[in-house]
Amino acid sequence: MKLYGLEEHFVTADVIEAWRRHDPDLAEPMMKWAVASDLTPALLDVGGGRIAAMDDAGIDTTVLSLTTPGLQNLDAAEAVALQAPTNDLIAAAVRRHPGRFQGFAALATSAPAAAADELRRAVTELGLNGTLVNAGSRGRALDAPGFWDVYEAAEDLRAPVYLHPGVPVPAVTEAYYRGFGEPVDSMLATGAFGWHYDAGLTILRMIVAGVFDRFPGLQVILGHWGEVVLFYLDRVAAMDKLVALRRPIAEYFRSNIFITPGGISSHKYLRWSLETVGAERIMYASDYPFNTERAGSARRFLDTAPIDEAGRERIAHRNWEELVAGIRR
Repeated sequence: MKLYGLEEHFVTADVIEAWRRHDPDLAEPMMKWAVASDLTPALLDVGGGRIAAMDDAGIDTTVLSLTTPGLQNLDAAEAVALQAPTNDLIAAAVRRHPGRFQGFAALATSAPAAAADELRRAVTELGLNGTLVNAGSRGRALDAPGFWDVYEAAEDLRAPVYLHPGVPVPAVTEAYYRGFGEPVDSMLATGAFGWHYDAGLTILRMIVAGVFDRFPGLQVILGHWGEVVLFYLDRVAAMDKLVALRRPIAEYFRSNIFITPGGISSHKYLRWSLETVGAERIMYASDYPFNTERAGSARRFLDTAPIDEAGRERIAHRNWEELVAGIRR
């Protein structure tokens, strides 16, 4: 059974230098962790070391994605200048290791028209399989019509958009995720909770804003078991009578949104997701290197999951392969 990992991060030296120019103090926690921690070598490695880690985890193919905040905290000119070289680097890594690597395009969301053009190039010329974007772009929520050029391109290409968490805006961070000192403040605002609440709210805002009514073929992948919102769909249904959408909000999760564990290897969350959206809407992701699976643990998570063989195959490889097969090149 082939196993794909869909939320597998990397960084480049050029992106790190751009982050330093933008924020010399690296105030955003993820930049600091990516630039100066024991994770940095793994993030910079798109070769043998990463493949060895994949073999250890039991992952056959990794879909590379630029780690958060990607290019999305940079000004438009700098982000646009970096998106093509970054995607060329991903494509080169895929060519060097065919079958082991695939790629999500990095986009300059602060310049949506240029980002849409780059997504088309990345998919049709470089062979990448969609894009990963982080929730929020220079303080703007991704449901805003200004970003819809990207969604239009993705729908036209039939290329998926992986919606990854980003650090909440400073006002929210200050109000909700401060007061305990470091490193607790940073973890509360990011991987422990803040990230996931923010990304879940982003996908909910996209639905309510009519993104999926405007682009009904758009497919979004949401990590970390649906970024909290999946567990509140019965409650969210109270909004169905308040918004002018074509379908109940929960229905978009069964037609336009895929779910991955994003490194949270929980059979409990898997059971809930299966009951909520079905195996046809779940794919695997390990969140490397922020979460590192070892000694075959990625494959073991699925091998021991409370699911039949057809569902196991769907989550491990079939859903992703079918999604990629539909991309217009």
